[in-house]
Amino acid sequence: MSTLNSEKLIIAFHKLSNFLLSPDEDFNSVIRSAPNHNAWFTVEEVTRSLASLQEMLQLPALEKWFENISVTSSPKKVGLILAGNIPMVGFHDVLSVLATGNIALIKLSSSDSQLLPALLKKLVSFEPLLQDQIEYVERLTGFDAIIATGSNNTSRYFEYYFGKVPNIIRKNRNSVAVLDGRESVAEIAALGHDIFDYFGLGCRNVSKVYLPEGYEIKNFFEPLESFSPVINHFKYNNNYDYNKSIYLVNSVTHFDNGFLLVKQDEGLTSPLAVLFTETYTDLDALSQQLEQKEEQIQCVLTQTELKFSKGTLTLGQGQHPALWDYADHVDTIAFLNGLQTV
Repeated sequence: MSTLNSEKLIIAFHKLSNFLLSPDEDFNSVIRSAPNHNAWFTVEEVTRSLASLQEMLQLPALEKWFENISVTSSPKKVGLILAGNIPMVGFHDVLSVLATGNIALIKLSSSDSQLLPALLKKLVSFEPLLQDQIEYVERLTGFDAIIATGSNNTSRYFEYYFGKVPNIIRKNRNSVAVLDGRESVAEIAALGHDIFDYFGLGCRNVSKVYLPEGYEIKNFFEPLESFSPVINHFKYNNNYDYNKSIYLVNSVTHFDNGFLLVKQDEGLTSPLAVLFTETYTDLDALSQQLEQKEEQIQCVLTQTELKFSKGTLTLGQGQHPALWDYADHVDTIAFLNGLQTV
């Protein structure tokens, strides 16, 4: 069906990376109109997402990634149920299907229905043969495999309907940070990006920070001041006001710096505009605790020597995934390559 090979795909993906350095007017108009379709998708946050994709699609990274990719000549139809929590969050799944030579049956999220098609249209302009591998669908039928991203609730629905075909079904995950009190002002400021980028809506956003006993919270708040403009976004502000009122009415102990509420809580999933904290006394014991919650954790960010089986990232790197940083630590390429043996 297709004469695409690794070399052609690498060239096309890298051309897209170069394009993102200087988008044309048509694409810029899509970026400018994004907030009209989803208020969370401000021009700043869409631009942030595109910069992350541009960084991801650098030539050395593409060449390394393709070392483990088999471009099939017998494509399977892979249904993709995409999330819409942050701009173009489903792009990597689409890219993986295209890279392996398979056909992407794309069920767009209503929250992100404009940006991704515009991005893929540009990709097809660089390699027209990819057009045969992209199909947008309202209802998934005739698929050989499924990759579905949703909540813990929707995952049960997905497992019921798609459990009989090869699948990757993703659930809720959150990211955590671990501090030891020796972090510099610059390192805490970098952590601010892990907390506030995309308004904290992504699974790679830090929703909880583990602090050593006796940690002075002012050492945490002061470096984050540069992120205070987040409160000017009406949807974020609404969440901040709502959670603040709940805590005040119920006399819940918390800290408040005017744009972020910080509350001690053993949970991992904090409400929007809220950051959970928990204290620890021993790094090894904390490591064991995090391993027990591994299925709920996307990333662990830290400057410490904390051991975590899935690896850790330095503060500020949460929203800079590489091509091989697979969601939920499930190797999408290995899954797609394996479809040929099914």
